[in-house]
Amino acid sequence: MTTRTNAPKEVALGDAPQETPLEGTPALTAFVAQFAGGMTTARIPEEVQHLGKKAILDALGCALAGSISEPSHALAKYLKTLQCTGSATVLGSSMKLAPRFAALANGTAIHADDYDDTMQAETGRFQGIHPTGPTLSALLAVGEARRMRGDELLLAFQVGVEVGCRLFDATHVNHILHGFHATATCGMLGAAVAVAKAYGSDEAAIRTTLGIAASQAGGLTENFGTTVKPFHAGRSAEIGIVAADLQLVGFTASPIILEAKRGFFQALGGGYEAPRLLDKLGTPWAFTDRGIWLKPWPTGSLGHPAMTVMLKLLQERDIKADQVEKILVRTSQNIHHTLLHHRPKTELQAKFSLEFCLAALALERQCGLNQFNDAYVNRPEVQAMIARVDYQTFSPEEATRDKHVIVTSYVEITMKDGSSIGRRLDAGKGNKADPMSYAEIEDKFRECATYRKWPKDKTARALELVGRLETLTDINELTAQLRED
Repeated sequence: MTTRTNAPKEVALGDAPQETPLEGTPALTAFVAQFAGGMTTARIPEEVQHLGKKAILDALGCALAGSISEPSHALAKYLKTLQCTGSATVLGSSMKLAPRFAALANGTAIHADDYDDTMQAETGRFQGIHPTGPTLSALLAVGEARRMRGDELLLAFQVGVEVGCRLFDATHVNHILHGFHATATCGMLGAAVAVAKAYGSDEAAIRTTLGIAASQAGGLTENFGTTVKPFHAGRSAEIGIVAADLQLVGFTASPIILEAKRGFFQALGGGYEAPRLLDKLGTPWAFTDRGIWLKPWPTGSLGHPAMTVMLKLLQERDIKADQVEKILVRTSQNIHHTLLHHRPKTELQAKFSLEFCLAALALERQCGLNQFNDAYVNRPEVQAMIARVDYQTFSPEEATRDKHVIVTSYVEITMKDGSSIGRRLDAGKGNKADPMSYAEIEDKFRECATYRKWPKDKTARALELVGRLETLTDINELTAQLRED
């Protein structure tokens, strides 16, 4: 493992507080640290590595598009006032900042358009986590200064994503119901473990890093539809670095932060489900278990099954917008509460409006980066089509009876001539059941680069380098293609 330039000497745990867990409590923190500390590239299946590279390419494209988003512009103004120039690239710009602040900027950009990947919760649970943005942003920032190899980045990335996803799986459902955003809580811990892995930390140091990060975990779902939501992903990346760096200079923390009665799981949700972590971490990997969705549309993935079936219905009957009388959509109550902007007036509200997404598809058969702006959302024909969408919910009893999964959606289009067509769908495009291919993600990267007006030669070079990421001797070769000259 490469040694970080000018890194302070790693210190022992010393007199770290040793809270005694409740009798019979699983040693969750130690288990995570053992998994991360002992993981090697040779132990990661080839399919998992391939899917990891696809997720990285996807996120880098999102970063380019997100670099010119409203939250990224505002954050850049703030970061410039700090006068904290450094070694780490702010993707899609000419800025180079201290690693923690570059990670903050890049994590925010990756999530800004809600175009980044998602691991959905299992049936009967709620929402999901965006795992790649926090982890990759943190690793790119620290990796540039360390001149990290591509295979080192991939190893730490896989560890961080897996930890973030499985911690999310283990959280009690109240974690989400009480308002926490898993990308800002579990994603933060995944990023911290990834950075500790990149630093070559031992198990004790990883446990301390987790303890430091867990005390900073937060992020509230009430802020969905505002610029704070993508900031959650950026903040997770930043704290991942801060936690690992503080451990290096001697900070101490509880070594049982996950399972402790005053620790992460208990404080942020009132409990946990240990088998979802102990029996699942790397067995199988989240990438190949129920899979991590890569998105075909820059909006909340909970609406993607409805969008997928909507587009199929439009194409099958070649339905034109002026033929549509009404669009009925039905989802779970949880999705209805999460996609909460039912009459959106802004771009950010539209990202959490299933009515807008279906209206855009009805009008243009597209719902991409070019549709998500305030002017488009407020066009008279768009608002008129939104008003034709009747969004209803399934009752819990109906969901149980008909064996729904968490994202089961039903869409029915009624035409002005009285005819109608409708269908149920349990998984959207991008899901493991209907995944985006590597070639489709390459096209998505080109779409994002074109939206950013990125040079074609740099776009092509970045695609080539990610394709052979494991062979790179220095990841600066890749980040140079994502930086303005």
